Amino acid sequence: MTAVATAPTYLSPYDLRLSLVAAELRQSTDVPDAAATTLAEKILRALDHIPEKIR
Repeated sequence: MTAVATAPTYLSPYDLRLSLVAAELRQSTDVPDAAATTLAEKILRALDHIPEKIR
């Protein structure tokens, strides 16, 4: 048996946050996967517009 090496997939910090928020939405609500990802994008966009001093 030979092992097949796969190249690691790069995920940006934004992609990691998006995945985390979408997973939480899926777990905590009955929102479908596509809707959870869309909502996660909107949530992160809103959070990114809050000034750093206030966050």
